Amino acid sequence: MINSIDKILSNYKSEILVIEKSSLSEFKNVEMGITISRKYIKQLRVLLREMKFENDEDEINFFKHQKPYIYSRVKFYAKLYQFLLHRPQGSVARQRKFIDEEIDKLQLDYTKNLDFVKYIREESTYLDKYYFLRGKDEVKLITDTSYYLTDDEFSTSHDNMVAKISAYDLLINHYQHLLSELHFRRKKIRALNNSLKNRREKSLRWTATKTDLIELIYSLQISGAIEEGRLSIKQLAEACEELFEMQFDNVYRTYLEIKGRKNDRTKFLDKLKTCLILKIEKDEE
Repeated sequence: MINSIDKILSNYKSEILVIEKSSLSEFKNVEMGITISRKYIKQLRVLLREMKFENDEDEINFFKHQKPYIYSRVKFYAKLYQFLLHRPQGSVARQRKFIDEEIDKLQLDYTKNLDFVKYIREESTYLDKYYFLRGKDEVKLITDTSYYLTDDEFSTSHDNMVAKISAYDLLINHYQHLLSELHFRRKKIRALNNSLKNRREKSLRWTATKTDLIELIYSLQISGAIEEGRLSIKQLAEACEELFEMQFDNVYRTYLEIKGRKNDRTKFLDKLKTCLILKIEKDEE
């Protein structure tokens, strides 16, 4: 059985590595991370139904290390997906504030189970037989009541908590990496800002709607009209925010609203085309 588990873990690590090396700011990559992780968790579940552990040490190792390795990434990618949905597309300062708040939430959750977090961090083992053997749990040691609703053939009282701690570690590391990127981007934006301020006496003002501007941004990016399409939607949105001294709420969500239009999907672009044609016809009279 141990060889079968090791093979599943090895295959998982190889497959998930592709996702880990990709951009985790893209929904499709995060969704794939969830799909791959769930697939291998199911394989572990099937294996446990068909085979038995040879001894308590193997069972403890499985529920303390092996299953949580994959299950923590199910949690990580699921949390990250929600993060992407709600992450504001506004200024760097606004994004930093949002990420800082997310880190604070995770750290607050740590404090609810400090004793167990300490137990895991210090690699203690004296309570393993209660935490990581099925059917050996002690009610007085259980702090996560959701355990009573889990599949007792595939869960112990604390394997889910180990996965949760690992997932939070992954999230905090990812968020800190994003903060570093934002810090670097903020320096670049400030430098660009100073350059722009030297070139103009006053800022430009966007007088159409934010939705109109987002429709234009997507069109410019997809058509390759700016930098041959190498800039992302996020980068173009940030450039427009700086240029017009404004803030977007959630660019992607607004794009979904544009996609959801039943009629006049390119309403603003159609308006631009109509206005230009009228101008040309008027000049030709």
